[in-house]
Amino acid sequence: MSVVRNTVHTPGLARAGGLGREFRDFILRGNVVDLAVAVVIGAAFGGVVQALVKDLITPLIAAIGGRPDFSTIYFTWNNSKFALGDFINVLVSFLIIAAVIFFFVVKPVNTLLARFKPTTDQPAVTRDCPYCKSSVPVDATRCAFCTSELTAIDTPTLA
Repeated sequence: MSVVRNTVHTPGLARAGGLGREFRDFILRGNVVDLAVAVVIGAAFGGVVQALVKDLITPLIAAIGGRPDFSTIYFTWNNSKFALGDFINVLVSFLIIAAVIFFFVVKPVNTLLARFKPTTDQPAVTRDCPYCKSSVPVDATRCAFCTSELTAIDTPTLA
């Protein structure tokens, strides 16, 4: 006895179509595309900073120190070559990238968030009347609603 399966209802084929659809939706999702663009722009920016450090900043620092190029600085120990100049170039590049990100991304975003952050330490401008429970100004001496005489701001007393 042989079993004939309908290919339309085969779970494997349905799942493959669903996975393909899910993968397409994932790839075309906005934040994935934004992240891909950010990585490409970041890599290009890193190349620009590397060139800036290698071609301008390192020779400037080397001119002060008397060495024409940091990339040629190295030392050997037990027949192992340690490229100290390349490390200095990468370190300066990292510091420049970190400074640019801090001053052009982090600081403006923090300033913007601080500007729109709600303040919670504002003093109350009104208080409730103890007689009619209406809202009256804090410095009022008489309730505008029930005309009761109000005392100074009630402070809780310790018993």
